[in-house]
Amino acid sequence: MHPPCFLTQRFAQFVFSFALAALLTTPGCSHQAVHQPLAINHFIGGAQDPTLLADYQPWFGQRSHIDVGYSSVDRVKIDQQIEHAKQLGIAAFVVNWYGARHDFEDKAYTLMQQAAGEKDFKVALMYDEDESNPADSTDAVIVDLQYAYDRYIGPHAIVARNAYLRYDGKPMIFIFPKGQHTDWNRVRQTTNSWEDPPLLIFKDINQKYANAFDGFYAWVNPGKAGWSANGSNWGEDYLQDFYQSMIAQYPGKIAVGAAWPGFNDSRASWSQNRHMNTRCGRTLDNTLRLFRRYYNDQRPLPFLMIETWNDYEEGTAIEGGVGACK
Repeated sequence: MHPPCFLTQRFAQFVFSFALAALLTTPGCSHQAVHQPLAINHFIGGAQDPTLLADYQPWFGQRSHIDVGYSSVDRVKIDQQIEHAKQLGIAAFVVNWYGARHDFEDKAYTLMQQAAGEKDFKVALMYDEDESNPADSTDAVIVDLQYAYDRYIGPHAIVARNAYLRYDGKPMIFIFPKGQHTDWNRVRQTTNSWEDPPLLIFKDINQKYANAFDGFYAWVNPGKAGWSANGSNWGEDYLQDFYQSMIAQYPGKIAVGAAWPGFNDSRASWSQNRHMNTRCGRTLDNTLRLFRRYYNDQRPLPFLMIETWNDYEEGTAIEGGVGACK
């Protein structure tokens, strides 16, 4: 499968390798951290290089989350974020979404898709699986996805359907799993019955339900050694395993690679004291480039997702710059 023409033509000339930048003091760096913007470079620019995506968090402005200086339902801010992302060569935001049961996030996503439709940008849903009632999780997932299809994706969608991200003409829905109770084969049977059936892309590689998914995406992970006290495990072996497994075991499925600037959940109310050093910007640089060990013009990687655009609570935001040392 190949990326849609509008993506290869519009975004092939872009990539961003990031200028030295920082949001917070970077552990392990011997000099003072600085805050600088990100910059476009020529890291990705070939016709067969991956389309750049960025995971987006739509929940800021609620009391349950930290104050980042803006609201996710501010249309002016959304417009600014889209323009900023486009300048960096990002083709689409993949927006965390919980279904209609989270009104604020659903409103934020509606505004995002409306804005994207006006700005020649793309969006996709990253559906956070409903595990509030494990016994009914499969039915809950189907209800949520049906709502998304009717409102945002399908032929009768009421919100800027032209802005929804597609691959080979098919809409993409990313799945962020929360438990082990959903019967994904039944979910897939339902989505296949739709007039415009989507591609389902699951976090990491799910062997149990491999046939239910069209692809897998990598996610921030320190690797086999786990989270280290000094934050030195930046995920090299995890990404290597992901790319190798996709090529060897699932060559017919869509691979969505990943890059991240680091990780620090100390600001989150759910903190588990997990850290991954930015390494003065090298963590982002290394994760951006690692896919090249396994993919090339003869075997291109379709997508690379930046994780994340604006998750300030887990220290992965690139929106305002990324950890570097002066």
